[in-house]
Amino acid sequence: VSLVESGGGVVQTGESLTLSCKASGNFFSVQTAGWYHQPPGKQREVIATISYGGGTTFYADSVKGRFTISRDNAKNTIYLQMSNLRPEDTGAYYCNADIRLSNRHVETYPYWGQGTQVTVSS
Repeated sequence: VSLVESGGGVVQTGESLTLSCKASGNFFSVQTAGWYHQPPGKQREVIATISYGGGTTFYADSVKGRFTISRDNAKNTIYLQMSNLRPEDTGAYYCNADIRLSNRHVETYPYWGQGTQVTVSS
C-alpha cells in the first residue's frame, strides 16, 4: 500500500492550490484520512481530517475557512483545496490515512505519503 501526494508548487500570496493523495496497492478501503503541514524547521502538525463517509471533518484554526478537505472513495483519493494562501502555509504537506487491508478484518493501519512541497511567496 502506498500514498502518493501531488499538486504542490510555488504560488504567490492569495493564490490557490489543490493537493491530491492517491492510495494504491492491495487493500480494502481508506478509512479516516488527513493532511499534515510541516513548515521549514518545525514539527509536522495536523491541519485537516475527514471521515470515511466525508461527513465529519476537522480543520486546524490556522486553515479554517481557507482550506477544504474532500475525498473520492471510488478513486481512493483525498484532496486538499487551499485558497488564499499565505507565506506561513509554506512547507511540506503530507497525507496520512488509516487503511483497512481486508474486508474480513476491521483493523486499520496508518500510512504516510512522501509529501509534496508548497511554497508561497509574498
